[in-house]
Amino acid sequence: MLRSIDPTSGDEIARYDALSSSDLEDRVSRSASAFERNRSRSFSDRSAILNRVADLLDERTDDLAELMTREMGKPLSQARSEVEKCAWVCRHYADCGADYLADEVIESDAGRSYVRHEPLGPVLAVMPWNFPLWQVFRFAAPTVMAGGTGLLKHASNVTGCSLAIEQIWQDASADDAFLSLLVSSDAVADLIADDRIRAVTLTGSEGAGRAVASAAGQALKPSLLELGGSDAFVVLASADLDAAADAAVKSRMQNNGQSCIAAKRWIVVDAVYDAFLARVTERIDALVVGDPMDEDTDIGPLARVDLRDEVHDQVERATAGGATVVLGGNVPDRDGAWYPPTLLTGVERGSVAFEEEVFGPVAALVRASDTDDAVRLANASRFGLGSAVFAEQKEGESVAHRLRAGAAFVNGMVASDPRLPFGGIGDSGYGRELGPDGIRAFCNRKTVWIGG
Repeated sequence: MLRSIDPTSGDEIARYDALSSSDLEDRVSRSASAFERNRSRSFSDRSAILNRVADLLDERTDDLAELMTREMGKPLSQARSEVEKCAWVCRHYADCGADYLADEVIESDAGRSYVRHEPLGPVLAVMPWNFPLWQVFRFAAPTVMAGGTGLLKHASNVTGCSLAIEQIWQDASADDAFLSLLVSSDAVADLIADDRIRAVTLTGSEGAGRAVASAAGQALKPSLLELGGSDAFVVLASADLDAAADAAVKSRMQNNGQSCIAAKRWIVVDAVYDAFLARVTERIDALVVGDPMDEDTDIGPLARVDLRDEVHDQVERATAGGATVVLGGNVPDRDGAWYPPTLLTGVERGSVAFEEEVFGPVAALVRASDTDDAVRLANASRFGLGSAVFAEQKEGESVAHRLRAGAAFVNGMVASDPRLPFGGIGDSGYGRELGPDGIRAFCNRKTVWIGG
């Protein structure tokens, strides 16, 4: 039994029966059959499917946004933007997928030689609740465009979203190229071991990533992991402090603070530390916490009460270790998974707020003596998903080259873009989604050698 819970109140929204063994077998079999059909389609035909999916996303934006907000609590305006981004990634691969997968001619001793991209087969996706649509479409759009098929094991608290996504693909006449699997996490290892499933992608926690990678390794199948992050947001003396403060607060607090690429560690050089602190304190204090269905709300509840309690435990352990709560840091006396925007200062290496990923609206402000110290602090993390630096442009680009992460943004907040590769290093995972890398992730790069 899978349950959706309203995070604003703790009330149950809906219950869903998990698939029986025979129903699960049927869906995996349908996906394998659909793969044989989809791989035989032309790029033009696959592009048409993706464009129909994008059109349906546009038509259903309001309903899908409200569904996301009900199930996991993100502010409604942000939910609408998420749906729009899903339509964008579909149209991007519809337009660019064929070029990304074009044969690559390589000179050799052959009369002719080239690399050809061929889909591997059905791909299992194990996806999280924090971006219930975007995380799914950023794998599904390139997978289907490449000629593969997708099977989704979504987080149980967003089962309504999982079914709504499948319905869109069905209504776009995708012919079982995308199917949802209503199963518990216990079923994932057996699915990975199934010979019909040829690859697996996961976005989620470190623990889930290690389990999926281990199962994929045992099955000798490729895997892609996008795990947690504790992104550094570096502010140097040459920075535009107002722009830096705006970006820092938006990056950390969007999606109620539940984003892998949020700016979680604000590392600020001593020369501008106090001025930056004043700016972000003012901006955080002005955020509106309230009903996520209200257009004026900036911060809604966290997705689940247990997740809220984990965040509060991390804040308490951080303060016990020497950090200071400037704003927030308390559990409201109300039903639901609410937690206020929180700002911690006095955060140093060894602090919970520095070493762990805090998956909620909690910013950790770290003082650096100078630029070199800021870089050392930024890189002193087992994570390596995204990073940002605010500074004069040339200086910022130089520092970006020194940051150990899958992405480094200069004078802008870290964000995913269908045109650019996305992924991390270290405990943030491996592999790349989006851009040309994303559509090639689960393709066989076959060398073709022709004598002549």
